[in-house]
Amino acid sequence: MSLEALNERVRNDLTFLSYGGASWVRAKEQAEGHVYDVVIVGGGQSGLGAAFGLLRERISNILIIDENPAGQEGPWETYARMVTLRTPKHLTSIDLGIPSLTFRSWWEAQNGREAWEKLDKIPRGEWMNYLRWYREVLELPVRNEVRLKLIEPAVHAHFENGVEGKNIGIHRLHIEESGTMNNEGPGTKNNVILARKVVLATGIQGGGEWHVPSMIADRLPKEMYAHTSEVIDFERLKGKRIAVLGGGASAFDNASYALASGVQEAHVFVRREQLPSVNPIRQMEQSGMIERFHALPVADKYQVISHFFKYNQPPTNDTFNRAAAWPGFVLRLHSPWLNVEAKEQGVQVQTPHGQFMYDYLIISTGLLSDPALRPELGLVEKHIARWKDCFDAPEEYRSALLDAHPFLSPGFAMTSRTEQGKQVLHGLFVFNYSALASCGLSASAISGTRAAIPKLVTAIADQLFLDDREAILQQFYTYAEQEFTAVWNPNNVLAE
Repeated sequence: MSLEALNERVRNDLTFLSYGGASWVRAKEQAEGHVYDVVIVGGGQSGLGAAFGLLRERISNILIIDENPAGQEGPWETYARMVTLRTPKHLTSIDLGIPSLTFRSWWEAQNGREAWEKLDKIPRGEWMNYLRWYREVLELPVRNEVRLKLIEPAVHAHFENGVEGKNIGIHRLHIEESGTMNNEGPGTKNNVILARKVVLATGIQGGGEWHVPSMIADRLPKEMYAHTSEVIDFERLKGKRIAVLGGGASAFDNASYALASGVQEAHVFVRREQLPSVNPIRQMEQSGMIERFHALPVADKYQVISHFFKYNQPPTNDTFNRAAAWPGFVLRLHSPWLNVEAKEQGVQVQTPHGQFMYDYLIISTGLLSDPALRPELGLVEKHIARWKDCFDAPEEYRSALLDAHPFLSPGFAMTSRTEQGKQVLHGLFVFNYSALASCGLSASAISGTRAAIPKLVTAIADQLFLDDREAILQQFYTYAEQEFTAVWNPNNVLAE
């Protein structure tokens, strides 16, 4: 099968499902401009999948915005440096149960079934190519080079037909948009988008920020280190000695990438005595925990994610072996960094086993999730409930990292610390990595999106319906369109 034939098959499959029917949502217009029913912030895999899910539910007045140029959304061609995805190739995700939309269908259409059978893991670049195709074949409404600056919540009354009514939750999204997108030349312009519902599909870092220990950030000039999430000029590091802090998969990805780029030595420092060998995600994939996590009591959810944070994931075997195969690779276990200091000849790193000198540091210490760290949430974050507000965890597995996560509904909606905040937060949904604590392995995890997107879409659709409940019910009670129009003629009855 060719890619063109697959495209036709996708269109046929969606036609059979009556995809693209008229929207059932009541239009809301304001003098200030068009009001979208849903704006999705982020055009990566989670945002694209959420948009497809909404369109399947006949919620079509939607928009996706993404700060990156078209085709560069997400981490896959920016800071991700793994050779392949870590997710098993057979797990489906944003296809939402449509076989022709799976990565496998896309791959086989170009390479054949035999190539699929030989494929071990999905190459990183091919996953990005699949996402580009997915966006194109589904004709998803994406505006690129648009950055969300601030969410101004809807807390005012509205007028409909000259009569003051209840707040309908129209949020004002202050954005910065590249002028080149509108043929206006270089530069940016500020604008406002109106939306009833807002989905923050902002990826792994979208719920907080990447973490660099203060010991490093406060003591070293920026030119001496970078986080793995940043663009790194590896050409400048050729022939140099670098140190990588962290024991996760990205640490080994970056070490391997650096050595392949000409770095002389890459030393990976891990505080643990041994690398973890058990991947809890594999158990979650086969136990129903990904699909049914929302059904767990709050105490169980907390303990599960606390356990997940404690043991985390090991690097994949091929990731580790790829890095270890380089002559310049060194693994330093049980070696937390006690101090770093800028010297004339480089950066001195002190561990319990001595001092080491390097030309550059790469920091792979993960991220922090907390709404207070997101500037776009500046007007609403004080109302957002965190886990520490909703659950007092036992000391034996209490986690400060987990406590700062937003406490979300099973449908990814923000919840409020106060009664006043309920109105402010109504219509705001978190579909990024910080949803992990409340909704399990879902957004920003390929293996979780298949189960997560329907929950998100259902929650949004329910809100839209209930927001307009009075008008919808009134239309139902006054509905009088005649459907049965046959005329009864008693003379047509045969007499016995």
